[in-house]
Amino acid sequence: MIRKTASQDMRSLADKLNFVEKVDRSLGLIREAYEQYGNRLAVANSLGKDSVVVWHLAKRVSPDIRGFIVTTRFKPQETVEFMKHEVGRYPELRVFKSDDVIPDELHKTDPDLCCEILKVRPTRQAIEEMNVACWVTGLRCTEGRTRTDYQEIEERDKGLIKLNPILLWHEVEVWQYIALNHVPVNPLYAKGYRSLGCAPCTRIAAGPNERAGRWVGTSKCGGECGIHTRPLKKDKYAEPALT
Repeated sequence: MIRKTASQDMRSLADKLNFVEKVDRSLGLIREAYEQYGNRLAVANSLGKDSVVVWHLAKRVSPDIRGFIVTTRFKPQETVEFMKHEVGRYPELRVFKSDDVIPDELHKTDPDLCCEILKVRPTRQAIEEMNVACWVTGLRCTEGRTRTDYQEIEERDKGLIKLNPILLWHEVEVWQYIALNHVPVNPLYAKGYRSLGCAPCTRIAAGPNERAGRWVGTSKCGGECGIHTRPLKKDKYAEPALT
């Protein structure tokens, strides 16, 4: 049975383990989860560097592991083309997208609601339609100020396990894995981006916080879209209305 990691300083452990140990640990976490949940396990693939590493690791565990992508009408063209490439290679990747009509400037006037409609709700739909009991993410505890307190195995929603198998990886180790395994990546990284999102809300930014270029100029700057902070089980949330 998959076990939750005891509460500990994830950042200290991230500095202690070497690259090979982290890869083995990540594979072990995914393997154990897949043995327990089987087809009810799914990888959330954001098409970012961390997600493609997790997807590659998952495929090493089993070619039958499923995944889902949440996209929006604001995604950069490079991301759209990369998504088509990945879905073409892996038909077991399902794409979810909100059909809700929203104001063009909602990302400026209410970025939280914009993310709720375009990202959080389709994620809930994916988890429900795919009957997911364990979803696998590319979260890393060294990625930014909002991601320091996560654990490798979590259960924020009752009956829904969240697995963060590369939580302990540093950014350089993600790129090391990509290079060693020839993993295709979104071409936006070659332009200087370190964290990817919707085009109006993502900028190139330097500094220790990889997510500093997200939602620049808003209260969400460097923060979260909501899929890692809001309830995802259908019986646990009330959707805010678009007024």
